[in-house]
Amino acid sequence: MEKPVSEACLRNQQPIADLLKEYLPEPTFLLEIGSGTGQHAVYCAERLPHVSWQPSDLVTAHEGMNLWLAEANLPNILPPLVLDVEQLWPVEQVDAIFTANTIHYVPWKTVVALFEGAARILSSGGLLLIYGPFNEHGQYTSEGNARLDAWLKSSVHAEVGIKDLDQLKMLAANNDFKLQNNHDMPANNRLLVFKKC
Repeated sequence: MEKPVSEACLRNQQPIADLLKEYLPEPTFLLEIGSGTGQHAVYCAERLPHVSWQPSDLVTAHEGMNLWLAEANLPNILPPLVLDVEQLWPVEQVDAIFTANTIHYVPWKTVVALFEGAARILSSGGLLLIYGPFNEHGQYTSEGNARLDAWLKSSVHAEVGIKDLDQLKMLAANNDFKLQNNHDMPANNRLLVFKKC
């Protein structure tokens, strides 16, 4: 099989890596949830050699991801884990968690499971970094996001779609996280930085 390519990764990998450098200046064990093609792992781990990058995803993503990881052959990328956030997590403790373009593809119950799992494996001061599109006060922030949400609900699943920032902040608070920063990113996306209390 050929290496899978995510065009979204190509568009956003540099600004994501730049922000991760700011938030992860020290040696860090980072779990990436929903690594997909593995492009973020390769791009970011190459630029943050002090970060031990643990990719993870459902088993269906691993064949394509492994092509990227094998070609890069970076010493700070660990073999990918099979991780379904609604099941038992195969990792007990990390310093930070990163996920990109995932939570609008899953139903709300999966987002709840993500925050609950993150709360279990992050210590006080640990970071949960979430990249993607978000609604604000129940409203779309762009026409593009409105079209994306309609496509997700019609083509992926009726229960998925862009999540609202207010609801995420409430969910975070219920799991001892506080929104530390909300960064404007390319193409009407945000990088949300939650800190474990």
